[in-house]
Formats: sequence, structure tokens, C-alpha cells
Amino acid sequence: MFAMANVGFFGRLANLWRGFVSIWISDVEKKHPEIAYENAINSMIEKYTALKHATAAIIRRREDIDARFKQKSAELAQVNADLQTAVDSNQQELGLVLIQKQKAIADEVAGLQTDLTTAKTDADSAKASLVQVQADIKQLKSEKDNMLAKMASAEARMRVQDQLEGLSVDNEVKALDNVRAHIKNTIAEANLGKELNESDLDTRLKALRATTGEATSKTEWERLRNATAAKAGQKTM
Repeated sequence: MFAMANVGFFGRLANLWRGFVSIWISDVEKKHPEIAYENAINSMIEKYTALKHATAAIIRRREDIDARFKQKSAELAQVNADLQTAVDSNQQELGLVLIQKQKAIADEVAGLQTDLTTAKTDADSAKASLVQVQADIKQLKSEKDNMLAKMASAEARMRVQDQLEGLSVDNEVKALDNVRAHIKNTIAEANLGKELNESDLDTRLKALRATTGEATSKTEWERLRNATAAKAGQKTM
């Protein structure tokens, strides 16, 4: 029981290890799809090679059966001719032997005919499978080139996108932002100086005096006009 337990433990350990290896290989193939495609193509090439050997054996068997069928058919034709000659020459004893031989060869020819039909079907099926695997290999190679090209294009687009997204954090852009802020601050300081200057007491007093002077001038003008009008009235009287 201890030995059986050890066997079970090591078996589970081996399965676990194979699982880890399978996961690791899967991750590697995702990062390097060309490896996965090469593995699949190589596996199909091995299958094609094995199928090619099997197909060759099937075709060789078909050719062997066909050769035997032709040989026995020729023997049967010869026996038929000999039998007809024996009948024509009234050689009964020889005729009886030829009849038995005729039946045996005819049965053998019939069996070979059946075997040859089966062999031809097997050969045609094997050749069709061979052509299909060959087409699958060609298609897989084309798919590999196409998919790897698409992946390369996608990776290039992602690199461009990353570069575009990274432009906003470049030092040049940061420096430009600092310049913009400095310009805005300078304008704000200039506006503030103007506002402070306008709110200064001396400035306000100067403005008030200008208003007062203007009012005094208007009053003096009115006084002079009234005085002139009064003088004109006195002369009339």
C-alpha cells in the first residue's frame, strides 16, 4: 500500500509539473506568437510526413494487388483457352483437371478484384488526406505571416499612441505652461499697479480739485455775463 501511495503521489506531482510547464509555455507563446505558429506548422509537417509514408504503403499494396490481379486474370484466360482446346479435341480427363483449375483461379481473381477495389478506395482516400494536410500547412503558413504582420502593425500603433499620450508630460510642454503662467502673472501685476494708482489719495485729490476748478470757472463766467447784462440795461435807461 505504501508503494501504491508513492506511485499515486509521484503521479499527481508529475501531472502538476506538466500543468505548470503547459501554463508557462502558453504564456511564452502569447508573448511570442511566432513560436506557437512554428510549433503548429512543425507538428503538421510531422503529421504530413507520417501520412505520406502510410499513403505510399497503401499505394504499394494497391499496385501489388493490381499486379497479382492481372497475372491471375492472364492465367484464367489461358486456362479458358486450354479448356476450350481440350473440349474441341475431346480430351475429357484433361478437361476435368482444367475445369477445377479454372474454378480455383476464377475464385482467386474474384477475391483479388474485391481487394483491388478496396485498395484503390484506400489509396484515393489517403491521397486526398495528404493533399488536405498539405493545403492546411500552406494555409497555416499564410495565416502566420498575415497575423504576425497585423500584430506588428498593432504594436506600432500602440507605440505611437503611447508617445502621443506622453507628450503632455514632456519637459518642453511643462516649460511652456510655466511661461504662460508667468505672462499672466505679469499682466495681473500691471493691472494691479494701475488699480492702486487710481485709488491713491493724491490721485483722488487731484481729480477733486479739477472738478472744483471747473465749477469755479463756471460761476465766474455766469457772474461776468450778469454784470455785462446789467451795464447794458443802465445805458438804455
